[in-house]
Amino acid sequence: YPGTNIPVDGEIISGETSVNEAALTGESIPADKKTGDEISAGTINLTGFVRAKATRVGRDTTLSGIIRLVEEAASTKAPIAKLADTVASYFVPSVIAIALFTAVVWLLCGESVPFALERAISVLVISCPCALGLATPVAIMVASGKGAQNGIMFKTATSLEQAGKTDICVLDKTGTVTAGVPKVTDVIPADDITEEELLTLAYSLEIKSEHPLAYAINEHCKDRFTPFEITGFSAVSGSGVCAEYEGKKLFGGSYGYILEKADIPGRLIKFSADLSDSGKTPLFFATEEKIYGLIAVEDEIRSESVSAIRELKKMGIAIVMLTGDNERTASSIGRRIKADKIISGVMPAQKESIIRKLKEYGRVAMVGDGINDAPALTSADIGIAIGAGTDIAIDAADVVLMKSELSDVSASIRLSRATLKNIKENLFWAFIYNVIGIPIAAGLFIPIMGLRLSPVFGAAAMSLSSFCVVTNALRLNLIKIYSSVKDRSVKKITIPFDEIKPDELTNEKENKTDMKEVLLTIEGMMCGHCEATVKKALESVEGVKEAAVNHEKGTAEVKCEDFVDMASLKKAVEDKDYKVTDIK
Repeated sequence: YPGTNIPVDGEIISGETSVNEAALTGESIPADKKTGDEISAGTINLTGFVRAKATRVGRDTTLSGIIRLVEEAASTKAPIAKLADTVASYFVPSVIAIALFTAVVWLLCGESVPFALERAISVLVISCPCALGLATPVAIMVASGKGAQNGIMFKTATSLEQAGKTDICVLDKTGTVTAGVPKVTDVIPADDITEEELLTLAYSLEIKSEHPLAYAINEHCKDRFTPFEITGFSAVSGSGVCAEYEGKKLFGGSYGYILEKADIPGRLIKFSADLSDSGKTPLFFATEEKIYGLIAVEDEIRSESVSAIRELKKMGIAIVMLTGDNERTASSIGRRIKADKIISGVMPAQKESIIRKLKEYGRVAMVGDGINDAPALTSADIGIAIGAGTDIAIDAADVVLMKSELSDVSASIRLSRATLKNIKENLFWAFIYNVIGIPIAAGLFIPIMGLRLSPVFGAAAMSLSSFCVVTNALRLNLIKIYSSVKDRSVKKITIPFDEIKPDELTNEKENKTDMKEVLLTIEGMMCGHCEATVKKALESVEGVKEAAVNHEKGTAEVKCEDFVDMASLKKAVEDKDYKVTDIK
């Protein structure tokens, strides 16, 4: 009901509402929810009544997972904490030795036993390493909580410390830099056709297609136009679709396919070439009598990607965009986000090998969201998973961005840098306090200034040092992790990007396993989304371990266990409206 807390993770099966998800994402603006959308425990239903089925309960809910991650991160030790532990292992016996030495010296100087004992006890009390022990864990705990408030989950204290040391940030393209969902970007009708006529024709044809590019057109048109009822619909592998309406044939698809059906004017051909060069996919539509125009579809860059990458570069971090997409699309996207290096057409194993190569030049952070990113996320010094990505990518990563926003990458690095600086401040004050306090407690200044410190005041001073360390750590709550005002400019490391190429990094013999390998030749794949569809279909077949799909070559390399039914592989692909022409 409106105004109630949602108790478990679930999926809405009826009704519409808006949900306050600030507890999970830190976003104050409510998220609109409808049938089929997911809802999470710990959020608040604001407006409408909805009925939902539970999908995760108890410790399995998203909220419980966040709580568990924060607890685990706060309970683990950062590498810098090991330094404090090492120092403490020498510090404690040293202080005991100083205390004994102090007592002996005062006794030899003719002072009474109570006086000498008071000096020794003062040394022990004032040098109690409480502040030293608190310096790291309190800062880690506060920073982990600060990150969680903003939807940034550090799995361990090590990841919290190491994120700030990033030299190279490698970004997956689809779903990370881009939205991962194609959208209509340009509608260009022919000279004697209106935009409405073109879109209505396209909508009527594509509404029966399951192709990702068709989905983009359908989403663009569904609330604006009413499709007319077509007959004889069929998909032409690798080309487009066709149907009939009132005895007239309708066509939609690639330039080559439509060129066989109708004359395409030079104006539209030029537009098509320009759109292709900018990384978009032009789709032409025509009847058997005339051309209607073209519609361009593109996987759009996320609204915050350009500014987020600009901030990372300002922080002195080199940006590499890594993608399995074709070179033309990748280059277009890479130029627009101003990446330092664009590496396209890579398979999952190649991504991992590229990460290993880059690690020779500095600390590498990999940002990704898909199953194919998991090896690279694991190999990188810091793996950062977009929260909306796959479970396997999230499991492989060291940091999870719950809001799925690229701007959180720079925010996580700022928080890490601030935390490391805070820990160093805490350690400094803990040490400098003892450097000053121990000589005073030992009575070194009694003959000179008459300055004498009793154990009672030593205990008070010791408590005050712990209070200062904790208070300094709490200042992390005031850090503005989304402000780039205080970003320090760091000189970029030198990376020979020209030497880092997929072909040079891939060793086929090393990548081979004892599993059976099958090569499928497939017709009908037109873009990266086709690759993703075929890959998902093949990897859903029982026994398949991995599928590497290339729409430009029209192939799918499948690694599987023995006794996988080849007919099952073929059926999985052809159920998605693609045609398998050969299996080896």
